Amino acid sequence: MSLLWTSDALVAAMDGRPLGPMPEGISGISIDSRSLQPGDAFFAIKGEAMDGHDFATAAIKAGAGVLVVAEGKLPSLGRLTAPIIVVEDVLVALEKLGVAARARSQAKIIAVTGSAGKTTTKEALRHVLSAVGKVHASAQSFNNHWGVPLTLARMPDDCDYAVFEIGMNHPDEIRPLVKMVRPHVAIVTMIAAAHLGFFRNLDEIAKAKAEIFEGLEPEGAAVLNRDDARFKLLDKMAHAAGVEHVYGFGENARSTFKLTKCELHADHSDIAARIGGHDMIARIGAPGRHMVQNVLAVLGAAQLVGADLDKVALALADLSAERGRGKRHVLRHPGGPTSSHPGGPITLIDESYNANPASMAAAMALLNATPVTGEGRRIAVLGDMLELGEHSAKLHAALADLIVGTGTQTVFLGGPQMRALAEALPGDIKTEYRAGVEELKPVLLAALKPGDVVMIKSSKGIGFAKLVDALLGKYPAETTTSKLT
Repeated sequence: MSLLWTSDALVAAMDGRPLGPMPEGISGISIDSRSLQPGDAFFAIKGEAMDGHDFATAAIKAGAGVLVVAEGKLPSLGRLTAPIIVVEDVLVALEKLGVAARARSQAKIIAVTGSAGKTTTKEALRHVLSAVGKVHASAQSFNNHWGVPLTLARMPDDCDYAVFEIGMNHPDEIRPLVKMVRPHVAIVTMIAAAHLGFFRNLDEIAKAKAEIFEGLEPEGAAVLNRDDARFKLLDKMAHAAGVEHVYGFGENARSTFKLTKCELHADHSDIAARIGGHDMIARIGAPGRHMVQNVLAVLGAAQLVGADLDKVALALADLSAERGRGKRHVLRHPGGPTSSHPGGPITLIDESYNANPASMAAAMALLNATPVTGEGRRIAVLGDMLELGEHSAKLHAALADLIVGTGTQTVFLGGPQMRALAEALPGDIKTEYRAGVEELKPVLLAALKPGDVVMIKSSKGIGFAKLVDALLGKYPAETTTSKLT
């Protein structure tokens, strides 16, 4: 078993008190007894909905090597058969372990934030840097007050690169996290109306994202979207935070990481770019202009951490996507092509994980660039964008501008906020609105025909992943393609 931490180092980093005979060390760290692997340390974190201490017995049954529990909870746990490390506060102990992991690491560290594209950019960095070294990166979207320290604590001491996603929906959330991560490079993908319900305007969102500059290592670099309207504000705030090296990416002529040519195709993009004086061409194995923009930041960060750009560029050709973030499925319609409905299978684009106005625009552009077969239709299945506050109705109605005049003429809408879009769409666009996902499901399932391309997009809390599951359950997969978008 490869050890992530020795028990002595684990106890020392957390200022813990060991009870019982300790193992030599642990192979991993878990906060969920359901996914815990034998030999992991189980951290009994208390969350808003559940307390990890209630799952201590389940963690032992799953093979936990050590339990990390709070002093105040110890009397209620009874007799446990696994070694225990007692701490004052389990989350604070995890933060201390994360700080210790960062202190022992010699890796080049990249942190990513932004209103859209964080996870996509993080995963693209993980993928391309894996071609040139050992990479550690956060699982899924572990970008909050427990996800970042957990990812830090899981960082092996021998990785060459590490990539962290740092998110927020309020001011002062990024600051403490980035000071733990201490990146060499900080990327801000873009500023858009995500979480606008918690801010007065986009400038306030930009200022909250700019907290990422405060944790940069000395001589560290900020990589900013030069095509974004808030570039000047972010540039100013980076310098105010003491960052001397600020670079832009995009089509703007003054970009350090500059796109010089771009050909968008249905399932990939071909680009030419000048990356810090290095001219290069690359095929991006994922469609969408928004993906091209993210890749410019990826290439810039890769150069700044000293990665071999030629190997990185080659790795871009086979990026893969995760569920909910652009993963494509090709589904066989049970009727198949008929005289009344000639055409091929159904193409499903799963964008069900998250949504804000900027990512909606990117997803609609992707749908409209995807070819149908036969008499197939482009179908947008859209759910509520959350956390937009008093701006919600206006921003949902404004989505009509993304649809009118495009190749998408059939729209299914669900969620209370999407009523504003349903009312804004003109009559020549076939629109079905339902109050929620369960009401929408049978209508959507009954409507699909061979050759259709259907894109499902919503904020995660709306539950549109259930629509994806329903389609995958009804229509057998012909092939699956994992395009990162």
